Amino acid sequence: MFKHYLITRFNLKNPDWNVTKNNETLLTDEWMEDRMWLFESFCFPSVAAQTNKDFNWLIFFDVTTPEKYKQAITNLISGTPNIKAFYINGMPEFYPAIQQFISTDSQDVPFLITSRIDNDDCIHKNFINEVQSKFKSQEYQAVDVIEGYSLQVEPRYILGKKEHIFNPFISLIEKNENPKTVWFNDHTLWKKETRITQITDKRLWMSIIHEKNKVNEFDGYDNVKWSDINKDFIVSDKMNSLIEKELIPYKSWMFLSLKNRLYVKLVLLSKKIKKALGVYKIK
Repeated sequence: MFKHYLITRFNLKNPDWNVTKNNETLLTDEWMEDRMWLFESFCFPSVAAQTNKDFNWLIFFDVTTPEKYKQAITNLISGTPNIKAFYINGMPEFYPAIQQFISTDSQDVPFLITSRIDNDDCIHKNFINEVQSKFKSQEYQAVDVIEGYSLQVEPRYILGKKEHIFNPFISLIEKNENPKTVWFNDHTLWKKETRITQITDKRLWMSIIHEKNKVNEFDGYDNVKWSDINKDFIVSDKMNSLIEKELIPYKSWMFLSLKNRLYVKLVLLSKKIKKALGVYKIK
């Protein structure tokens, strides 16, 4: 009936994005070491642990990726046939490469689901299953999971709840006729789409905040215990132990939590009102 593709860009060169939020150069060996650590600690184990295995994960790397990282990727994904690595020449080839592979691989199905995840983030073990549960043979329908968590790992470990509309974990269900895929738009531009379903009753993602984020800052809130969610968000064994050891107590960031809660709720309300009023209509 459908094929489901989870799609990630990893280290593709982009002329419009060459520094981190701290003005550090991207795609250096230091950046790659840090990103591989995040990928192996959070993203990869959370995707590999999905309860529903009926999907393919397409990960796109730059052709200039050093051989030692290519070998590390090969070793990491060996034994997981639904995970496929591609090496392409930067961002200009990203969207065409997605379309080329999917058009060939999905000829036998009438519908597609495409989802996105950044290489430094983490998903609930039932994420794929929950997205697929929204499939009703829609010709074109975005699926936006509003609720998740935010985990800061640098310079200190803090965990909180987070709501984010039109976020980087969005999915698209569509008829397999010249499909656009979820990467047709940047995730922020899905605010202009009227054909969208929101999942608001489950926290299905965890955004990882670190010093080499491009723009993200920690804005989690409330007292969330890692022991309450670590059976659902699968990370590496080493990272699991590290979070248990290093996570700072809620009382030490309570004021920040209150401020973040107000900020997150106001932003969410503002975007919902603008959406309802048609502010985000496609021009």
